[in-house]
Amino acid sequence: MSDKGFAALGVSVALVRAAAEAGHAEPTPIQAEAIPALLSGGDVWGSAPTGSGKTVAFGLPLLQGVQALRRERPPGQARSTLALVLVPTRELAEQVGDVLRGLAAHLAPPLKVAALFGGVSVNPQMMAMRGGAEVVVATPGRLLDLVAHNAVRLSSVEILVLDEADRLLDAGFAEEVSRVLGALPSRRQTALFSATFPAAVQALAQRLLHDPKRVEVRDEVPADAVAAITQRALRVDPAQRTRLLRHLLDDSPGWTQVLVFVATTYASEHVADKLRRQGIEAAALHGGLAQGARREVLAAFQAGRFRVLVATDLAARGIDIARLPVVVNYDLPRSAVDHVHRIGRTGRAGESGVAVSFVSAGTEAHFRLIEKRQGQRVPREQVAGFEPVEVAPAGAAEGGVKGRRPSKKDKLRAAAAAKDTDAG
Repeated sequence: MSDKGFAALGVSVALVRAAAEAGHAEPTPIQAEAIPALLSGGDVWGSAPTGSGKTVAFGLPLLQGVQALRRERPPGQARSTLALVLVPTRELAEQVGDVLRGLAAHLAPPLKVAALFGGVSVNPQMMAMRGGAEVVVATPGRLLDLVAHNAVRLSSVEILVLDEADRLLDAGFAEEVSRVLGALPSRRQTALFSATFPAAVQALAQRLLHDPKRVEVRDEVPADAVAAITQRALRVDPAQRTRLLRHLLDDSPGWTQVLVFVATTYASEHVADKLRRQGIEAAALHGGLAQGARREVLAAFQAGRFRVLVATDLAARGIDIARLPVVVNYDLPRSAVDHVHRIGRTGRAGESGVAVSFVSAGTEAHFRLIEKRQGQRVPREQVAGFEPVEVAPAGAAEGGVKGRRPSKKDKLRAAAAAKDTDAG
């Protein structure tokens, strides 16, 4: 394994080692372009899909910059929030937070990284912010809640990252983003990443960025990347996924070892625990585990000491299991590139492999996009006894479905978005 690539970009020895242990042996194209620009202190305007290494591209220079800023503080001073990463969803906040925590754990002393997001009680997050955190990853609404409670102070932020800026500005988020930006110091380093560049994103970039470095990576999937793997798409309601997984484990010959992908740390632990209660040997692998614990879990799975590994994308990066027969997408990946990375854990070195994706009414449109990007149609199947009954919410946006009924906050955001549209 070579770590010279990241070192040549100017990344510190500790963070080069952290990247290598997380499975990032060599820089991806976006990392090779973005890291030097960010380490130089300049602004960056990037276009990159999920799976291209975007989080590490801004995460390594962000942590290195925060570490340098921390050295300038007087000894004993309470932790100040020096870097802020704004993201549009709870899932992305958890994922980015996991990546940054894993990398930061190699610094001496380690930086504190807090992930703040809605959909859960605010009290544990307020408790987590006691004593401060040098790095905060947050959704705009929840961040404003904690600012209002004086649990977070933004006056010391010197590095700002807006991840998935196009989604941040969708459906009423624009007003919350503007309020957050208004509370930040005017002098700071800013990085903005977006998959698409509608007029609102372009206007935001022009307002926030100063002589930015432009970085662009296309979301391309090699035509032969998934051709050697048998893919199956099973229609199932979200609430029935664990039962269906158990059924498949019981009734599918050859499922001797299975890698199950989920979206969040919580889901990893939850699904693994349910399987264990039903007599199936399973373990969770996610960014919330210490590096030593992650290595132990992976080594045990590689040695065949348990049957099912339930993992997040972040923890599973770089997993190489010889003759792994099956991969299951319990939660769909967020991009076609992630899909290729996931299912590529099976069907390696000339071996046959099977990749199963659970597709609900709410995720059907997203799976169609994955199919389009990979250039392969996967026939839908139904398993007897697990026929779905749910239907997609009317007007549900791809990738943004929280439930069958919009929350009060969702309704307010939609109304604000409609008002803005009418005014335009």
